[in-house]
Amino acid sequence: MKVFEYTAVVWKETEGYVSKCSELGVASYGASFNQAVSNLREAVELYLENAKELDLIEDVEESLTSKEKFTAHLEATLL
Repeated sequence: MKVFEYTAVVWKETEGYVSKCSELGVASYGASFNQAVSNLREAVELYLENAKELDLIEDVEESLTSKEKFTAHLEATLL
């Protein structure tokens, strides 16, 4: 068994919470913060199971095993 670490970004929207794993581009949602995180965990696990079955796990392994991960909050101005 291999353990992978990933980043979860969660934000509030009108109808609930959106969660996203930036390393894999996997997203989910939930009515609460905890539900959104739980649903994302399930989606990531399914994604990894599928990648393993298709022999693609090596393609995502580096992004999930790197110990150097950074997040930043940026702004964009639309004119």
